[in-house]
Amino acid sequence: MSTLLLDRAGLEVRSDGNALALYEAGERRGSVPLALLERCIIQGAQTRLDSGVLLKLAEAGVTTVLFSPRAGRRVATVLGPAHNDAAVRLAQAHRVGDAGWCLQWSRQIVRAKLLRQRRALRTWLAARPDARKPLTDALASVDAALGRLADAAGDADEAPAPADAGAAPLDIPAPLDIPALRGLEGAAARAHFAGLAAVLPPALGFAGRNRRPPRDPANVCLSLAYTLLHVEAVQACHIAGLDPLLGFYHRPAFGRESLASDLIEPLRAAADVWAWQLLRERRLREEHFSNDRGACLLGKAGRASFYAAWAGESRPWRRWLRQRAVTLARHLRGEGLAWVDADPDDEEALA
Repeated sequence: MSTLLLDRAGLEVRSDGNALALYEAGERRGSVPLALLERCIIQGAQTRLDSGVLLKLAEAGVTTVLFSPRAGRRVATVLGPAHNDAAVRLAQAHRVGDAGWCLQWSRQIVRAKLLRQRRALRTWLAARPDARKPLTDALASVDAALGRLADAAGDADEAPAPADAGAAPLDIPAPLDIPALRGLEGAAARAHFAGLAAVLPPALGFAGRNRRPPRDPANVCLSLAYTLLHVEAVQACHIAGLDPLLGFYHRPAFGRESLASDLIEPLRAAADVWAWQLLRERRLREEHFSNDRGACLLGKAGRASFYAAWAGESRPWRRWLRQRAVTLARHLRGEGLAWVDADPDDEEALA
């Protein structure tokens, strides 16, 4: 599976059987079989296509993401056919109001994220021993946060692997409430980004996380990587029958796909390492970026390099998200079946 990036002025996309045909200035330039596509990314308003193309993409299960032409902000997402099991969403909505369940879920999410941050910091330390002081300081902060979680649970054992973060919550006592968890997560994130700042070239101007808009090349890469992870999580929820708006750690809020935000938290540090590698290996360079009124922008050549690298790197993260969503949906479905009136003879409802 691959990503189709539509990011060229005057490009037209037409449906051609089980493929998409690409035209430029009225001349056919090539075609892309739908069976090879996982997602389609449309950058800006320069590409022309009709509703038939979007319908073909949706029917093939290809997620289409539309980004604004300048800021790289996600404007819309078009998904394929939805899962129709109401039992999953009924149980999910019920669990959103279950404070104890949400707390257990949140502890797992935060713990998995901290473990990923620790792994990232150790990776940077191995690559940059000259930055030992800031990296060991950051590691100490993350380890302290992990210790606080273990103390709060009355369990000093190692935290569960990140792969367990999307599973049904464990029955572990947790005196830390969700606001305290957010404070713990925030402190660890500041330490983590201080470690990242220590291994990035000073010329990039990275001094910590900033966004809306990102003001330096590293933050541009982080923002775009997190956005793409979020889209993958929304798609994973959609396929599994979950409502991406109903989160447990990130509480439901207007316009926010909170469950998708929950699911990607343990993967953010892995994306940070990947973005660092892009910049370190100079697959993205200074000339790929520009500044406009305080906003740092990734140009067309840079976007092509970014998405090409993302297509290969994101495969295990995509599998991880889908496995977590399926595991959660399976757990919730067992609870929600009691509220579902299954009538196989109700032809009107099935039409």
